[in-house]
Amino acid sequence: MAAAQRIVIENCSIATVDANDTEYATGHIVIADNRIESLGAGKAPEGLENVVRRIDATGHLVTPGLINTHHHFYQWITRGLATDHNLFNWLVALYPTWARIDEQMVHSAAQGSLAMMARGGVTTAMDHHYVFPKDSGDLSGAIIRAARDMGVRFTLARGSMDRSEKDGGLPPDFAVETLEGALAATEETVKQHHDASFDAMTQVAVAPCSPFSVSTELMRDGAELARRLGVRLHTHGSETVEEEKFCHELFGMGPTDYFESTGWLGEDVWMAHCVHMNDSDIAAFARTKTGVAHCPSSNARLAAGIARVPDMLRAGVPVGLGVDGTASNESGELHTELRNALLINRLGAHREAALNARQALRLGTYGGAQVLGRANEIGSLEAGKLADLVLWKLDTLAHASIADPVTALVFGAAAPVTASFVNGRQIVADGRLLTADEDAIARSTRDEAQRLARIAAQG
Repeated sequence: MAAAQRIVIENCSIATVDANDTEYATGHIVIADNRIESLGAGKAPEGLENVVRRIDATGHLVTPGLINTHHHFYQWITRGLATDHNLFNWLVALYPTWARIDEQMVHSAAQGSLAMMARGGVTTAMDHHYVFPKDSGDLSGAIIRAARDMGVRFTLARGSMDRSEKDGGLPPDFAVETLEGALAATEETVKQHHDASFDAMTQVAVAPCSPFSVSTELMRDGAELARRLGVRLHTHGSETVEEEKFCHELFGMGPTDYFESTGWLGEDVWMAHCVHMNDSDIAAFARTKTGVAHCPSSNARLAAGIARVPDMLRAGVPVGLGVDGTASNESGELHTELRNALLINRLGAHREAALNARQALRLGTYGGAQVLGRANEIGSLEAGKLADLVLWKLDTLAHASIADPVTALVFGAAAPVTASFVNGRQIVADGRLLTADEDAIARSTRDEAQRLARIAAQG
């Protein structure tokens, strides 16, 4: 076997986000191929062999790569629409447009979504894609191809909808799949693309969209399918008061009880939003280790409310951060969610004690790894884990007068990314992608957004 090639990073502050929140004011990290070989205070050990690169990271903070736990990539080409709507009205306004997407549009939108996250420190992304219009092409394949080419670690949550307007749901009738078709297509996607290995770059989850767009049969059968195939489960949950009312009217119970009745609580499940959770809901999530993708900017954009993240964390609920779709978070960046999670949660009942800077960083790193079921591989900087890490530049005007680097990263302006590594491979340098042409992606997404708007206008 060939000897491991090493990259040595020195003279940096390090926030490991390990179990003890170990930090080094000045330290080093040694990457060997795609793993973190060692890290610690001071200079790297002398005599390392096959060092192909040394990085002087003076003025930088190194953290685990950010992990996004909820997104809808296709929405990149419908940003800036329905900007004054709540969730249900927003969905009604946009579903007719979304129902006309095709493979070319989805690939371009995925490139835009991934590029924006990657250049801002995301090393693991996920996409909950649930709109599969008839004859629209290989949408799952287009998304996975975009992530592979970008060099980002990726989970595709293969979504589905089978409850349309005629069944009392929100999507147009032509925008949904049949129960049988959704299950068959989901199983094929898992079998074709899911990689269960330690250093997997692509994984797949089973992800019916939401209680108000999915039949009980699809929820129940989807959970059984995921467990038979050994993959995780994802959906939207308890996002708005309207959803809670819908569940009570249709199922005679609240969202959490409904999820439990369909097999949708468990350590292999994570749900987006979870804004409207009472004490018993939080206790049920904690008891079953069901995860939560907290999306603070989207929750504010759609006036959904403030999720009880401090209470979830204290109860032992795994919580990560999510961008959510860029039609409800137009910036499309996860590093800004560190700050927004902290600030928005301080508007809630716990006020200044809600979250601190290190808890916010943990949400965006190790918490995300827990939620995606990959905490043994990524989410913290530890010897033996995969080399997914980010160098944040904190010695410029924006941050230089803030003494504590983690405080600077979370409370300060969005920090520039000098370097981002995924699986030991650098994908960002000085805030620009090394794996894709950002300007070409910008042109493509603009063109596809205009093409979709024309098609939607024609009805």
